[in-house]
Amino acid sequence: MRRALLPAAALAGALALAGCGSGTDSGSGSAELSVSGPYMPQPVSADMAAGFLTISNEGGAKDELTSVTSDVAGQVTMHSTVGGAMEDKTSFAIPAHGQLVFKSGGNHLMFEKLKHKPEQGQKVTLRLTFAKSAALTVEMPVKSATYNPSTGH
Repeated sequence: MRRALLPAAALAGALALAGCGSGTDSGSGSAELSVSGPYMPQPVSADMAAGFLTISNEGGAKDELTSVTSDVAGQVTMHSTVGGAMEDKTSFAIPAHGQLVFKSGGNHLMFEKLKHKPEQGQKVTLRLTFAKSAALTVEMPVKSATYNPSTGH
């Protein structure tokens, strides 16, 4: 009797484990996105500003940042900087259990055609749109033009 229970228990355990996977390489579940460290250095120009932040994904599925809008700018564009060359991007991948970092000298947001010049101490509202997840609204504080956060942004 005892010999028959072992294979049955092993089979039940294997079936339970098989039900845990999603069949994709990104893991199970969905993306769980959050934003940290947003800031905009006070722009030196009246028509353009940069923005930085980190999007973290604690979920088991990847997602993609597809657009950014803000009421302070006519348009917000996304750029990557590789080897000193800036390149327009139409989207950025956010890996499962990973981060998308926008920092000075790297990936960054450009607020173009500013409707007014944001001043230090103010906040700028952005809307981040993703391929799969619900959009996020972020309050981005305007810092001094020389602000250099300790987080490395």
